[in-house]
Amino acid sequence: MKSSYELAMERLAKSDPGANRPLTAAQKSRLAEIDRLYQGKIAEREIFLKQQLDGALGAEKFDDADKIRKQISNEKARLEEEREEEKERVRRS
Repeated sequence: MKSSYELAMERLAKSDPGANRPLTAAQKSRLAEIDRLYQGKIAEREIFLKQQLDGALGAEKFDDADKIRKQISNEKARLEEEREEEKERVRRS
């Protein structure tokens, strides 16, 4: 008996037959390049914001520290979403 996940994946494959075609070497290279680029962007933002977070915690500005934590989370999610969108464009090309 198939799980609902397996059934959903089969329906998805039927609706987009080109989704399962293998990636070319150039596409794989570009996907790896995108991953490296966005890992760097994420690390850069985390370092910058963690310095601000340390300063806020050192000054006992806990409200500011919470805002910075949320900003770290939001920026990381935004950059990861951008990365996935760009990777999807490469996969479709």
